[in-house]
Amino acid sequence: MARGAVFLDRDGVLNQEVGYIYRVEDLQLLPGVAEAVRRLNEQGWFCCLASNQSGPARNYYGIDHVHALHERLQKLLWDTAGAVLDAIYFCPDLSRPEGGVVSDYAGWTTWRKPNTGMLVAAAWDHDLDLTRSVMVGDKATDIDLARNAGCYGILVQTGFGQQVLAGIYQHPSQPDYIATDLQAAVEWIQTHLPPPSHAP
Repeated sequence: MARGAVFLDRDGVLNQEVGYIYRVEDLQLLPGVAEAVRRLNEQGWFCCLASNQSGPARNYYGIDHVHALHERLQKLLWDTAGAVLDAIYFCPDLSRPEGGVVSDYAGWTTWRKPNTGMLVAAAWDHDLDLTRSVMVGDKATDIDLARNAGCYGILVQTGFGQQVLAGIYQHPSQPDYIATDLQAAVEWIQTHLPPPSHAP
């Protein structure tokens, strides 16, 4: 049986929201995040990053910098609590009307949230059941993605979450649950959803 997954946005959910991260060392985990991811690991959830990262399209930095940030993210999760992300998906693309200027990444794509490309690719690559999966994010577009993909959607109040709820960032959304942070989101997942299959 296909496995359930917890898809995690990056900035404002796992690490501090500081805008575009130009120095790798400026990526810092939010409190309790590593322990929350480890709890998901222990319960058998497939933990997967799903993040819009348009820095390369905007010519702020190259694609290798994004990979370096994710290497640091994985190291911090492991060193802090023995937690791991099972897979990392991100979208470096941005259309020209939205600000994309680097030709390799300046275009429309099904991967950019709230489109479902990242989640569909992850489900295909790792035999995941999106209907039994969860998207955790701090933006309305994360909840839109959850709806579009047939997942549960949890909005955390870290990052931009409080601004979304206040109606001053993006647009109103209807998440399945509003959590104070990732730890609270994991608690809801563990108490409200059936456990994932442990099939490899």
